[in-house]
Amino acid sequence: MTAPAPTLPDIIPGAGTGTPPATIVPARAKPRLRALDGLRLIAALMVAAYHYGGRDGEIGEAWGSSPKAQFPTAHEWFAYGCLGVQIFFVISGFVICMSGWGRPLRSFFASRASRLLPSYWAAVVLVTAVFALPVVAYEAVSPSDALVNLTMLQQPLGADRVLGVCWTLWAELRFYALFALCVVLPGATRARVVLFCAVWTLAAAMARAADEPLLDVVLMPEYAPFFIGGIGIYLIHRDRRDLTAWGITGVSWLIGQHYAVSGLWHAPDPDSFSYRSSLVIIAVVTAGFAAVLLIALGHLHRVNWRWLTVAGALTYPFYLVHEHLGWVTVRALHQGLGLPSYATFGLTIAAMLALAWLLNRYVEAWLTPAIRTGLGRSLTPRR
Repeated sequence: MTAPAPTLPDIIPGAGTGTPPATIVPARAKPRLRALDGLRLIAALMVAAYHYGGRDGEIGEAWGSSPKAQFPTAHEWFAYGCLGVQIFFVISGFVICMSGWGRPLRSFFASRASRLLPSYWAAVVLVTAVFALPVVAYEAVSPSDALVNLTMLQQPLGADRVLGVCWTLWAELRFYALFALCVVLPGATRARVVLFCAVWTLAAAMARAADEPLLDVVLMPEYAPFFIGGIGIYLIHRDRRDLTAWGITGVSWLIGQHYAVSGLWHAPDPDSFSYRSSLVIIAVVTAGFAAVLLIALGHLHRVNWRWLTVAGALTYPFYLVHEHLGWVTVRALHQGLGLPSYATFGLTIAAMLALAWLLNRYVEAWLTPAIRTGLGRSLTPRR
């Protein structure tokens, strides 16, 4: 039996009934949280301050002496800059949950790959090429290891890293994989996200207790609370009355500050580069959680300047290139041109931001949409 053809009321609600049809209002895109872009840049600058003046090592060779001598007072505060990474992880939990909600797995994968790879590839090639120059006094990795670095899997494969900061990308990749398999693939719902946060929190604690390397690699006990905390804050962003989301965020903050203190605090030692106070470590972690939470609740909606979008776009390429190419720049400005320490510090930051703009303008603007479109087409099921 043939099904009857649909009538006008079946197609347009209210048609043929004397009632005017309902007006279909297109859904408005959610406004960009520009304050989150600003927080990204602050976290990146914190990490840069740590790499330029908050630790010893290769940067000491660039300065010609320990940064402790270059920044007698500031180096103690620069040493807290490494906590910018934990703030990045909280932001990442928020953003990945937001971007993965309601998105199919192929779209999620294409979006993440197109966001991470263009500037990363460019940074790997650029740093490898600069370190291979005879005038640069830093040892480049082997050609084989440089090629492996293009996969982002150099750390688990045991290859030398071209970019020192890429260990954080390895943590991000594992988070993306867990979230994609447990939330994006079956379809994001509040119940599924809450279950994911609860199971990951408990499993990460059990992994630490078991002291099993494989579980540590998969579940990342040290970094899990920051990603989970960001997810909890996104649930609060969706519904500020969600007590479960507040609980997820609170527990994540409690565990996160514990790992931050246990990893960065040590007893006072006159021979150490710097001494970090446990109270300041807790305060910085708390400030990171609080900043993302205030943005999620809309309390920083006035921080909506357009230039923050540009700042957010520059953060990732700046983060990739600032450390190793910063060594070269510091050596050239401080030892080569004889500029004072603080002038060298500021000009190096500016130079790395300018390089990040070039990468964003001439690499990401071209390659990101190409990768996203290409992967989207190749991953779309064919009939």
